[in-house]
Amino acid sequence: MILRLGGLAVDGLSAVLLVTLAVVLVAVLVFAAGERYGVRFYALMLLFAAAMAVTVTATDLLMLLMGWEVMGAMSYALIGYAWPDAGRVRSADVAFLTTRAADMGLYAAAGFALAGAHSLRLDALAQADVPWRDLIAAGIVVSALGKSAQLPFSFWLARAMAGPSPVSALLHSATMVAAGAYLLMRVHPLLAATGWADTLVAWAGAVTALVLGAVALAQQDLKQLLAASTCAQIGFMVLGAGAGSVGGATAHLVAHAAVKSLLFLCAGAWLTALGTERLDDLRGAARRHRLVGAAFGVGALALAGVPPLSLWVTKDEVLRGLPAGLLAVALAASVLSAAYAAKALFAVFRPAEGAALGVPVLGQAPLVVLAFAAAVLGVLGLPAVADAWRDMLGMPHEGGPDLWVLVLSGALAVLTAGAVGAARRIPAPGWAAEWLYLERAAGAVVVRPAFAAARALARFDDRVVDGAVRGAARGGRWAAGLAGRRVEIRVDGVTALVARAARALAGLARRPQTGQVHLYYAQAAVVLAVLVVVAVLAG
Repeated sequence: MILRLGGLAVDGLSAVLLVTLAVVLVAVLVFAAGERYGVRFYALMLLFAAAMAVTVTATDLLMLLMGWEVMGAMSYALIGYAWPDAGRVRSADVAFLTTRAADMGLYAAAGFALAGAHSLRLDALAQADVPWRDLIAAGIVVSALGKSAQLPFSFWLARAMAGPSPVSALLHSATMVAAGAYLLMRVHPLLAATGWADTLVAWAGAVTALVLGAVALAQQDLKQLLAASTCAQIGFMVLGAGAGSVGGATAHLVAHAAVKSLLFLCAGAWLTALGTERLDDLRGAARRHRLVGAAFGVGALALAGVPPLSLWVTKDEVLRGLPAGLLAVALAASVLSAAYAAKALFAVFRPAEGAALGVPVLGQAPLVVLAFAAAVLGVLGLPAVADAWRDMLGMPHEGGPDLWVLVLSGALAVLTAGAVGAARRIPAPGWAAEWLYLERAAGAVVVRPAFAAARALARFDDRVVDGAVRGAARGGRWAAGLAGRRVEIRVDGVTALVARAARALAGLARRPQTGQVHLYYAQAAVVLAVLVVVAVLAG
């Protein structure tokens, strides 16, 4: 059943996204209530969530763009929430401009859709003529990869960590980054129809999952580690969207939303209590508040893919039936997932001295709910549940995870987590710790040339355009001087004659304006008589 309202509709896929958004939003807002944010924070968060709701229920590119744009603007306001801090505003600028640059692809796709499909409806895009169909797919893929912080746009998510922890919890789980993966799932028929876009998307997701997994492993800051892990986990969803495993990718999105919002809220609780995000400084933090520590432990083990927790099952649903090359890359990324999750887990559970931490009750309650969800959402992979799940999403032809992949990935996760726990030091090469230097590369390849072009255009404007305008002004002054000497006398004479005639006519017009009613009546009678005469003469 599909519920429609104007350009919006709720089907199985959008219903899953709406429920996930609602649950995570309530959990995050309850947690934020314990940290006493102001009205502006809640207003921005609600607008952010509403824009995501419009995005996932849009049936055409026009409504999608409306939700997409508002979501981008709200993310900018939330990342730069502490606006007196110039560093945070600078981070918001980088995140906003990066996603805006990628969003141009969606505008181009809308234009190509009008030209090739004569429609903006999402379900009509796959029927567009060639080459418009390829151009539409290219625009959507660029914008979706940018929104989901996939390579090469991943660096903006590191900057987004400047926002408050509740913002990170929502942005990384059920909104913004999830929107790009959702869009790719929604337009999978278009990607498949091109014959190349689905393969490109699948590889983009797999490579992002692998490379950003290495980036996450190299981080020494908990929020940065979680941010890089978001890129990697969204990579599995993008892989599923490209490989035709929409049911598995959707299940992974839901389970990841619970896991990642949980981990960010735990990090926010420690940041508030201890004032640090550094893993070295968080040593033993999980032991100083049992509920927060237990919740983080559940989330980290789920993120590692340890059986029987949620992401172990949902990730392996994505891996079902992949070609050998993609499967090898995805399994390697899965091993890195276990490694970076275990790194965070062992860092906060190592024995250390310290007093018990105080966490508000409102900050604890959502952790219990999200930890429960992170633990049990693997039921989406049970055969009976999975069949109903895929039917609801309209993907009954997709199968469940391969048994041998489940066993292999589960064993790899446990062994990798154990190895990380036994290791004294995890390598952190500079290229990984600095997010592949992607921001610097974007500065060198895009930003600096853009500024150079802007300066060149400014010089052209100053010297050519302004020069022409100044020349025209000088010509005008010269012409005015000439007219003043030779023509103005004649022009003044004509103007004075017109003025005298106007004054004379005005004098005549004033004469009937006596203020006496009987004179007005007489004038009206005369006018009426004239009109009668005219009418009679006209026949």
